[in-house]
Amino acid sequence: MPLQSMTGFARCEGTCGRYRWAWELRSVNGKGLDLRLRLPTGTEHLETEVRRLTAECFSRGNMQINLNVSASEAGVETVINQNALAAILSLRDQLRDVIDPAPLRLDTLLSIRGIVDFREPEEQEGERAARDADILAGLQLALAEMTAMRAGEGVALYRVLQEQIDRIEKLTGEIEADPSRSVATITARLASQVALVMDAGSMVDQDRLYGEVALLAAKADIREEIDRLRTHVVAARDLLKKGGPVGRKLDFLSQEFNRESNTICSKSNAATVTAAGIELKVVIDQFREQVQNLE
Repeated sequence: MPLQSMTGFARCEGTCGRYRWAWELRSVNGKGLDLRLRLPTGTEHLETEVRRLTAECFSRGNMQINLNVSASEAGVETVINQNALAAILSLRDQLRDVIDPAPLRLDTLLSIRGIVDFREPEEQEGERAARDADILAGLQLALAEMTAMRAGEGVALYRVLQEQIDRIEKLTGEIEADPSRSVATITARLASQVALVMDAGSMVDQDRLYGEVALLAAKADIREEIDRLRTHVVAARDLLKKGGPVGRKLDFLSQEFNRESNTICSKSNAATVTAAGIELKVVIDQFREQVQNLE
């Protein structure tokens, strides 16, 4: 299953009978799947199905899902308020000796509020079911378009992440092979430090001094950090090959990468190792930034 980015956009529109509908989907990074729906009046009952269909396609991302539905004006019908009209005619008859008894004109009736109302015809159950089915089919098309877009960005992210993992592995190798980590170099450096202490004429017990030196040497060793970095590189590559929603796991690995690089920099007693460690931290930060975009 390919990797997917959490960033995407999709739009799908269509018609069903006298209705015209349009879906618009936007997706950005998120810790989980956060759906924000905007459904017009009369379609609120679709929310459960919209959430179900979306959750089948995606597991992470902040998504805005908007639906617009409009009805053709050709479907507008007039409704006459018979009671109000009868009351107006009765009032005219009662006042025939006071006002002009001429017949009421249509424009006069239309100007009286509440006599004539214009509204959409009542929706039949079959018409509503057909409209809902067509709208949900359109949502599935929009979700497929969104999936394709997020997968396309996932392909680009895959290449970037692979390059960054290769760089992490290369820097780890440079740190491991640094001359400052050779047994001869470490022995010479420790011997020089011990000699400086002894030459100072301090009253120091030699056995205790050598014991402290050995302890410091053990604390400064970065063998374990290098081994863990190599293990994390293998795990990261395996996750990329596996694909699918692996963003959370890769984010955790990026934190582990960062922890090991911090330890290497703090233990380093050579400028070359420190420089490589700092560059390693930069690459790891870039890796983590890209991972934030993955589902």
